[in-house]
Amino acid sequence: MFDQYQVDGLFDEMFVAPGHPRPHYSAVASRLKVLGSSAFNKRVRMADVTFRNQGITFTVYNDKRGVEKIFPFDLMPRIIPANEWDLIERGLVQRITALNLFCQDIYRDQRILRENIVPPELIYGAKSFRREMFHVNVPKNIYIHICGTDLVRDKNGAYFVLEDNGRTPSGVSYVLENRAVMKRVFPTLFGAYRVRAIEDYPYNLLQCLKHLAPTKSDDPAIAVLTPGTYNSAYFEHSFLARQMGVELVEGRDLIVDNAFVYMRTTAGLRRVDVIYRRVDDDFLDPLCFRGDSALGVAGLMNAYRCGNVALVNAPGTGVADDKAIYPFVPDMIKFYLGQEAILPNVPTYICARESDRKYVLENLDKLVVKSTNESGGYGMLMGHQAAQKERDEFAELIREDPRNYIAQPVVELSQHPSFIDDRFEGRRIDLRPYILYGEKVIVMPGGLTRVALRKGSLVVNSSQGGGSKDTWVLEEEEPGEEKLPITSGQLPVADGSAKPIAAR
Repeated sequence: MFDQYQVDGLFDEMFVAPGHPRPHYSAVASRLKVLGSSAFNKRVRMADVTFRNQGITFTVYNDKRGVEKIFPFDLMPRIIPANEWDLIERGLVQRITALNLFCQDIYRDQRILRENIVPPELIYGAKSFRREMFHVNVPKNIYIHICGTDLVRDKNGAYFVLEDNGRTPSGVSYVLENRAVMKRVFPTLFGAYRVRAIEDYPYNLLQCLKHLAPTKSDDPAIAVLTPGTYNSAYFEHSFLARQMGVELVEGRDLIVDNAFVYMRTTAGLRRVDVIYRRVDDDFLDPLCFRGDSALGVAGLMNAYRCGNVALVNAPGTGVADDKAIYPFVPDMIKFYLGQEAILPNVPTYICARESDRKYVLENLDKLVVKSTNESGGYGMLMGHQAAQKERDEFAELIREDPRNYIAQPVVELSQHPSFIDDRFEGRRIDLRPYILYGEKVIVMPGGLTRVALRKGSLVVNSSQGGGSKDTWVLEEEEPGEEKLPITSGQLPVADGSAKPIAAR
């Protein structure tokens, strides 16, 4: 199955060179060699049937072939050694701590703006900046309770943060289902390793939500607020509610009376203490945000301001994961914590700056351009792969609204073997670990490894044809485990020079 496998000059997660697996992959390589492609293919079909029967789906709104899709699962696991994970975990704890301090500061004293660490115009120009959150007493002073931070590796194997997802990060249900399916169809593969468990995530999430309850109760009423069955992540909403044993509600199931939130039940109204909301800010409360929203609850923000209900994540957290604010996260870490960033950023050009914009427009064929408020791989230009017409159209968009765009050099993502047509081929991957911030910060050991299943593609999003892998974090260092380069302060940029990670 690996006879024709090519490393192609990239950083390969499994192989140092063709036919030579890294120490922490040697046991998997040996077992797959004995198993053979026919037996492996049988397990792939078993996994597909399991996903289909359990309705593990996602939604692609603009696909003419159909809206509902079975989530593609790549049965070859991604393995992360203990020493690598230790650094990743410390970097993620540091990062979510700084992002929360940033949100507190932005909606209160704004010290970071007064000291010109972050340009005020970038904050006030952010679509996700919510003036309604000024001086709101947020429960426990925590804004981002659940974060999904996307990590990539460059050609040298160094980890970089690609972006933070601090509003309503999705995908954790697929992590849990991937592990369950993997154990069901490939139990013997786990025998050679001590893999850290992830099954306690719903329990940890529930404890995080309980920690935020405004009333001192051992059993606060908690609900997951979903936009409904047609939302792309509805499977996840229902999955998490079921796993935690809490109610799944839509906006029409809730009412606000006298600044308290109640849930309609067959036994009458029941007060709600904590809402894990999977509805965007704009649609959360028609009296406060979009007046035409039918997804939210009228008066919800007033109940929140009065301290009678906790919202997870807090409204306004999008200001911290705006892509134009992302380049300043290392500065936030230095400003609030007095530390250097453990996990560096990818160099980023902010098109709202005239000098950066000029460079971007002159080098569109060498850069990746991203809309600051889009997700799922939408609103993005892969300049080195795009046609001239597409680059010209993006150049016009940048000139019309420069605040809405940033650009980054092309990062040659690391690759991992994926089973394609009865043999393994290298496909690009990233990693989205999930971080919970409640009474303490908990990082799920692993996360969602996303795979660009299209050959040569650097876009791993499921909406763009990507799939996922089960991610194994090892309990301890394996004998002979290699020490890979983990961090780097610089990446090469389009002109061959090096640009500081967070230049001001």
